[in-house]
Amino acid sequence: MAYTLINTRPVGRPTPEALPTALGAGQGALVDSFKRRVTYLRLSITDRCDLRCTYCMPERMTFLPRKDVLSFEELDELVTAFASFGVDKLRITGGEPLVRKDIMELMARFSRHLGNGLNELTLTTNGTLLSKYAGELSAIGVRRINVSLDTLNRSLFEKIARRDMLHDVLIGIDAAIAAGIKVKINTVALANINEQEIPALIHFAHERGADMTLIETMPMGEAETDRVEDFLSLERVRADLSKRFTLTDLNYTTGGPARYVRVEETGGKLGFITPLTHNFCESCNRVRVTCTGRLYTCLGREDGADLRDALRADPSGGLLREGIRGAIERKPKGHDFDSTRLASPASPRTMSHTGG
Repeated sequence: MAYTLINTRPVGRPTPEALPTALGAGQGALVDSFKRRVTYLRLSITDRCDLRCTYCMPERMTFLPRKDVLSFEELDELVTAFASFGVDKLRITGGEPLVRKDIMELMARFSRHLGNGLNELTLTTNGTLLSKYAGELSAIGVRRINVSLDTLNRSLFEKIARRDMLHDVLIGIDAAIAAGIKVKINTVALANINEQEIPALIHFAHERGADMTLIETMPMGEAETDRVEDFLSLERVRADLSKRFTLTDLNYTTGGPARYVRVEETGGKLGFITPLTHNFCESCNRVRVTCTGRLYTCLGREDGADLRDALRADPSGGLLREGIRGAIERKPKGHDFDSTRLASPASPRTMSHTGG
């Protein structure tokens, strides 16, 4: 399907096609004070979601006013600016990114940068709308996606997500694979909830040629569960899995914080993201921008910059460049996540607002 990009930009602001010149193509690499080069942008395009996962947000979630959320033009301008600084990987997040109106028009805008600054365009999704969009995502150059899936049990899925939509997720995963998209399953490990199901989830993923990553629950924002009770150390999970599977450490990365093993019995890859039991900050190469244009240089810190004000105040893009560079220079060495302080969030932001 073809997408027509309608120019609705304010008078005086450069068009997306002109932005590399307007911003100064080849601005130089973004390197923080710890000599880490930032090459990976996780960009939230909405805080809205069609699920209400208990560890992520309250049932009666209050979403942002639409006027506070960046427009398609502003989002594209951000991507162009980061690409000019050598950021070559873009992950679209939410909320649930596929619920945003006219999502494929926006994704088509982003795909314009593939081969022209970006090497990879990908997204993280809950999978409920994948069966609708998988073919179109593949057609514009999306080759790899992450799908959140915490259980294969319908009643447990409904309990966690507060929505009876497991079937939609499963057919979405198969639709993405059929469309030629490489799928990685993301599973939040929850004590006494889905920990016994982890081996079945590994088999489910690997039988489809999908990789899988386990994630420790993170102390972010308001939720309606007891994070202390929910917390499940992935060190313990790996020890338990080692009794069932042969796990071989791999020197493999997708640009994120996961440490991977190969499960010899299935031949598939299994990753572990351990913000609480093993700090992964020493090699951090990524930043996040929320759907309101707030740049966070660390998931667990409040350091950052308001890029929305820069976007709307300066059509030349100069303030935007300054804001990005200044925030990267202040990027902290590591996060404040601590398993001993799970009862109170390290950050008041929800993951749906920050970008998962």
